[in-house]
Amino acid sequence: MTLHSRYPAISDLKARARRRIPHFVWEYLDSATGVEATQRRNRTALNQVLLNPSILHGEFDPDLSTMLLGHTHPLPVGIAPVGMSGLIWPGAEQMLARAAARENLPFTLSTVASQLPEDVGPQAGNHAWFQLYPPRDPGIRDDILKRAKASGFTTLVLTVDVPVASRRERQTRGGLTNPPKMTPRLALQAARCPTWLNGIRKTGMPRMKLMDGYSDIKTALPSTQHIGYLLRTSPDWDYFKALRDAWDGPLIVKGVGRADDAARLTDEGVDAIWVSNHAGRQFDGGPATIEILPAIRAATSLPVIFDSGIEGGLDVLRAIALGADFVMLGRAFHYGLAALGEAGPDHVLDILRQDMISNMGQIGARRLADLPGCLRY
Repeated sequence: MTLHSRYPAISDLKARARRRIPHFVWEYLDSATGVEATQRRNRTALNQVLLNPSILHGEFDPDLSTMLLGHTHPLPVGIAPVGMSGLIWPGAEQMLARAAARENLPFTLSTVASQLPEDVGPQAGNHAWFQLYPPRDPGIRDDILKRAKASGFTTLVLTVDVPVASRRERQTRGGLTNPPKMTPRLALQAARCPTWLNGIRKTGMPRMKLMDGYSDIKTALPSTQHIGYLLRTSPDWDYFKALRDAWDGPLIVKGVGRADDAARLTDEGVDAIWVSNHAGRQFDGGPATIEILPAIRAATSLPVIFDSGIEGGLDVLRAIALGADFVMLGRAFHYGLAALGEAGPDHVLDILRQDMISNMGQIGARRLADLPGCLRY
């Protein structure tokens, strides 16, 4: 029995992942904020993007390759940053980096990952991206940039949609602290997931190693007020300009939700715009990302990257049809890890690949560039 026969969709991996990781870890991975309305809007709005089926195109193999920031990738997808990946599955950051390298795709390491840039960058191949939560101290900022560059990270991603900590009520109810502490309640949950627990015993309880290195705070904090929040700031345009001057390489701004911001970023020297609402984890009163994508596409000539709500290859095609050049996924790859271990990310990519091929055949799209013409208005 093949993986495709057992887990033909990302939803199948999600269901298995939920059984294999402790409840408090699941709540960290799967939750949003507030009543999770934005998370649901992301899904609902994607379902409303329709593509017209087309006939009599004959046999063809769709070309899924795309160009981004001067590099050709075999698929229009990459791995988005997820904080504390090593909590979701032991060794996650390295596993994801290796999967991206095998496929010649971007992998993005979070500032609040459980592994250091020096330990992950060498395994990420030629498209290692580093996501920055902006440190308040310029000295810390410059040191992090230096370490990321020396570790092989070529592209910097500045996240701007986390100016303050969100409440993430469901995650809070789960009982997670940072660094994670095994209370009797959490230990009981962990005992029910022996594969996850054995992996954690080998790697140790994950910590935000990079951030820990810049602080001597030892007390446990709520998961929504971790050490990263104590060190970082809410950036402004002056901060962006200073970062642009400090980083020698492509700079992407992640978390853009307005066309006027995209236009100004274009003028200020950013290299790509990343449209995101943090998958509904930050603000519960905003629009779905797919709803704001067309206006942002119209506001900039730069590459546009998209995330939030993607659950399969058809969703990737929907985003590209509405103006995205590239699509990033975070949760899906972690569902794969928790379900299948190191084989999970490769299977997620294959699900996306096969889904895109099937749906492009239905609508007669030979290339990704044909997708806007397939939209049903």
